[in-house]
Amino acid sequence: MTQSPDYPEPLIVPRADHPISRQHFDREALKVLYRLRDAGYSAALVGGGVRDLFLGKTPKDFDISTNARPGQLRKLFRNSRTIGRRFRLVQVFFPGNKIIEVSTFRCRSEYDINGKDEVLAANNTYGSLADDAFRRDLTINALFYEIENFTIIDYVGGVSDLKNRIVRIVGDPDRRITRDPVRMLRAIRHASRTGFTIDKATWEAINRHRESLLICPVSRIRDELFKDLHGTSCVAWARLAMDCGIFFFLFPFYKQIINPADKEDEKTRLLISLFKVIDRLHSQDKQIPDHLLLALILIPWAENSFSLMQDKITGKAAFAMSREIKSQLENNMQHLNIKRADKELIAGLLANLSLFSSQKNKGKWPRWLTKKSYFREGLQFYKIYQEAHSGTPAINLQFASSQVRTKNKKRGRAGYKNVAFAPNTKGGVFGFKK
Repeated sequence: MTQSPDYPEPLIVPRADHPISRQHFDREALKVLYRLRDAGYSAALVGGGVRDLFLGKTPKDFDISTNARPGQLRKLFRNSRTIGRRFRLVQVFFPGNKIIEVSTFRCRSEYDINGKDEVLAANNTYGSLADDAFRRDLTINALFYEIENFTIIDYVGGVSDLKNRIVRIVGDPDRRITRDPVRMLRAIRHASRTGFTIDKATWEAINRHRESLLICPVSRIRDELFKDLHGTSCVAWARLAMDCGIFFFLFPFYKQIINPADKEDEKTRLLISLFKVIDRLHSQDKQIPDHLLLALILIPWAENSFSLMQDKITGKAAFAMSREIKSQLENNMQHLNIKRADKELIAGLLANLSLFSSQKNKGKWPRWLTKKSYFREGLQFYKIYQEAHSGTPAINLQFASSQVRTKNKKRGRAGYKNVAFAPNTKGGVFGFKK
């Protein structure tokens, strides 16, 4: 494979000098790699899969990069589909709901190299293996593992950073963060998940550019945030996010409430305790719904702003408080684009927390309360709060799984599965023409 003269020669780590072996691979990923090779294409395992295998972990996903274009991939893998808008990916399907994502090597665009200090425009350009490596966010995620000689290909010093337990942004961190501020969130995420130290230059750049998160599309910020909140390293993530100040851009109402530098600060300790419970539950494969996650994180703010647990609040008072909380959420969480229905649920959970607290010592929950539509989720919310506040383990928690809406591939016009037409009339039924 030819490469641009601008790139340094890659470090080739032979099979004997790295811990990855074929036995660690997913069978389906190997099938994809071998089929691409046999069809005459270059292909390699890339990203987090290489990182995790190097660290002795089982990868969550096996992602593959190749010089084959999406159209060529679709012809080669009939059991596949194309997804993505900013950059086209091909998902290859296997029995048991197994999916292997295959991407074409991305180009390091001239705009990224020589353009003004602006956020990168979306593009769908293709390049070489070296292009793809230098376009990636972090050095530890820019490694390639190829199966021809079972070697690791390293253009950016990722192997050294893995050995030294360092998270580093590829290239000039100031320029790369300016191009895409979301890279700051990814650096913090991987540092918290791996326990690595963030490189000094990267850390200083994050502190300088944290305000640039405000110019990112709200959907991207929200999606990246929930990736962190649904992991098992929320405590480490929260501490890093607070230390660099990004936490207060994600949750601006906490600026005047918590003080991470003060170890005795009651609100900060409660918030960290809530993150500890979230980590425990997620480590047990109990995925907390998005709205309940946010409600938990907002408890210290609600206690400070609404005297949440000082009095027994029921009936009209609880409803009035939920309206006030929702109004505050509208003002303070616009940058996360939280759904209106989720804001309603969050406000209700917070407003009814004192109700569950006042009823806890009465032997059993009163019948009028158990008949309420919010009882089941409100009880689970209260149990998690109790564990964070007093250490009492929250048990028998069962969260409702989110419903995934699927599109019907064979559907009629206007989104209907079967549309009625009247062939003998000029306009058909409801104006539809056959």
